[in-house]
Amino acid sequence: MDQAVSTPNSLSAPTPLSALKRLRHWWQRVAASVLSMPGEPGVDLATARLLDELANLIEDARAQRGGEISVRSRAERIAAIYRAASLPQRAAILNLITREFAPDREALEKAIAAIRAAANDAELSHAEARLRVALNHPRAKFLAQFNLLADGVKFLVDLREDLLGLLARDPALEVLKVELDGLLESWFDPGFLELKRITWQSPALLLEKLFAYEAVHPIESWSDLRNRLDTDRRCYAFFHPRLPNEPLIFVEIALTKGAPGNVQLLLDQGAPLQDPRIADTAVFYSISNTQKGLRGISFGNLLLKRVIEDLRRDLPRLHVFATLSPLPGFRRWLEGRLAEKRALLPLPHDLKFATALGHPDLGAALAEALARPAWERDPRLCAVLRDPMEKLCARYLLQEKNGTHPVDPVAQFHLNNGAFVNRIFWLADTSSRGLRQSYGMMVSYRYELDEVDENHEQFQRGGHIAAARRVQRLAE
Repeated sequence: MDQAVSTPNSLSAPTPLSALKRLRHWWQRVAASVLSMPGEPGVDLATARLLDELANLIEDARAQRGGEISVRSRAERIAAIYRAASLPQRAAILNLITREFAPDREALEKAIAAIRAAANDAELSHAEARLRVALNHPRAKFLAQFNLLADGVKFLVDLREDLLGLLARDPALEVLKVELDGLLESWFDPGFLELKRITWQSPALLLEKLFAYEAVHPIESWSDLRNRLDTDRRCYAFFHPRLPNEPLIFVEIALTKGAPGNVQLLLDQGAPLQDPRIADTAVFYSISNTQKGLRGISFGNLLLKRVIEDLRRDLPRLHVFATLSPLPGFRRWLEGRLAEKRALLPLPHDLKFATALGHPDLGAALAEALARPAWERDPRLCAVLRDPMEKLCARYLLQEKNGTHPVDPVAQFHLNNGAFVNRIFWLADTSSRGLRQSYGMMVSYRYELDEVDENHEQFQRGGHIAAARRVQRLAE
């Protein structure tokens, strides 16, 4: 359970100049551990300037002084100070916000005591309402003020990105993240988001964002981008009304006849154009979340459903909707298993593949083969490696879990969205990135709209992984 940061009772009733005094005392305590960075001379002077600028602003915000114009002006100044600060200084500012806008300790204790003393449902309901007000009021109200700014939503998204990066070394910031998550989850409810198709005729600023945000298969040139937006391709993105030029998540699609098993073929700029009117398959080959500050706030499920509905309306011959997805954790997982020197497959398979590789131990044989330079260009070796690697990949997808969910993050995304594991592709991505992530292996997750909801529910309830029979057989 998340715990609020404790706050001395004296903070609930500030005296004149108390904000400045508290801030100076607080900065002195954290400066050595948070702000002292090698190679940053003058950081104490910069900290002192930040302190002087923030003291009255923070105090006025705590006291809720002024009307909307004052609140907006104050939020603009705080945002400007934060943006100009170094990362260590930002960490200190975030700790300061967490501490200064903590719920009133006395109000919390009274609300909790009232809950414990409630003699009936009416008293319990009243006490719970008091507790909710005490918990939600200070930090959430302070953060919500930034929504008054033209770029306030983007500011808070970027602030959450900082929070996510700082949590590991500063867990006291967790409560501020929880407060901010509540705001952003309501502001970024999928019902508020707009789905748009991106084409070669879209504004240059938006096309540049695709260059910057493409996270699965980096775009090499304007020619490459144009190829991905040609007539046999589609690209869709979700937008928020307050971030009109910032795609939140986008998906790239190839319209094909049959399902390709190699991403290099899909990305080949010299490949002939296909007629989208005769295509029967929509291949989702890249899905990129663009805002690191929104990590963990999901709207991808709605994106895929709405994209499929849009595609079916425009191209009624399409009946297969599937991905060609990376396996970003497979190589790391397999290398870990090889290092443990444990059996990789059931004994009959283990012995069979070890013999084929000319070694009595499958793990040692695989480690030796996969360590060879340019092994993927050796047809004889690839032919021997294919079967054991496909079986290991199926085991990784269907059996290796962190709790009830798959260890692979891409698998978790698509299975949670209601897809099923459809096919495993050997050497489907022979780029340096593909070999580094998964020894070139890829997987297809398929979306059947009449099964999506049931698959999603079963996955949520108990981590059930829906898979085609051919994939299940590989894992047996």
